[in-house]
Amino acid sequence: MTLSPSSTALVLVDLQNGVVGMPLAPRTGAEVVAAATQLAGRFRERQAPVVTVTVAYPGGQAPPVDVPPPAVPETMPAGWDQLADGLAEPGSDLPVVKQGWGAFAGTGLAETLRERGVDTVVIAGIATNFGVEQTAREAISNGFAVLVAADATSSVSEEYHEFSLTRVLPMISRVRTVDEIGKLLS
Repeated sequence: MTLSPSSTALVLVDLQNGVVGMPLAPRTGAEVVAAATQLAGRFRERQAPVVTVTVAYPGGQAPPVDVPPPAVPETMPAGWDQLADGLAEPGSDLPVVKQGWGAFAGTGLAETLRERGVDTVVIAGIATNFGVEQTAREAISNGFAVLVAADATSSVSEEYHEFSLTRVLPMISRVRTVDEIGKLLS
């Protein structure tokens, strides 16, 4: 298996200040950002598209979920939705702002990638069982082949992360490491 830079895009999900700063397992937000930055560097070297996805809610409101306080405040703090420092390469990356779990629903991402000739996406980010998994499901629904960078993902618990990575994602994608994906990108 090889990945063609002309038809493969990297999709980085929710690697923003408010998400990478949360308690995560099995990797910290900083570890996920470091792995994603390494992978993004490889994609940029090969001139393959890098998509940076952030989530933002209208008026800074909290996401519409039923989580007991203080897990989710009523409004999100300033800078919560900004990409982690050093991750993006403005001018070359494709920024996407979403308002739900997945990067494709209501964002125009599928059309943008198709216009560029992309048929395969590599997904990394947080949280494995929320944004990453939903983005993989949406990618499949939109006709894309999917790989997930296992060591560039994490979640709110190791149990959630492992369940998604070992039980769900292998059913809808190929799960590989950052190094393996980097070698496949020919």
